[in-house]
Amino acid sequence: MRRDSRLSGVLHVLLHMAERDVPMTSEELAACMGTNAVVVRRTMAGLREAGFVRSEKGHGGGWTIARDLKTVSLRDVYQALGEPVLLAIGHRTESPGCLVEQAVNAALGDAFRDAEALLIERLGDVSLADLADDFRKRYAAHRRSHKGHGHAG
Repeated sequence: MRRDSRLSGVLHVLLHMAERDVPMTSEELAACMGTNAVVVRRTMAGLREAGFVRSEKGHGGGWTIARDLKTVSLRDVYQALGEPVLLAIGHRTESPGCLVEQAVNAALGDAFRDAEALLIERLGDVSLADLADDFRKRYAAHRRSHKGHGHAG
């Protein structure tokens, strides 16, 4: 099963946007995410509906952050993305006829639900501002150790 990396990709571009004083185009965001601009526009539309970003058309337009980073949690972004599947692990068969597999599914199902609930709770504890602060600390340390050479992300 392929991993769904939308949450990670969106958080990545949101931090790039937060570090810029000017709007970023869908093409610039697509380059950051390693995807195409159509995917970016579709993804960002959900974030715009949630009030996290805004867009301006025309020359000098693009996407900007619409909210204070302290007020947006990773769970908020996850929910704005439509709550993609968090765990790639699952049952071999969803509705097995075998009683042994039913017992296995029941035990694993409980564990999967508990793990997902804990993860979603943790996402609610981390804000975009927390990520931005962590990035800035890493960037400062990187600059000190590489004397300004290198790539920030």
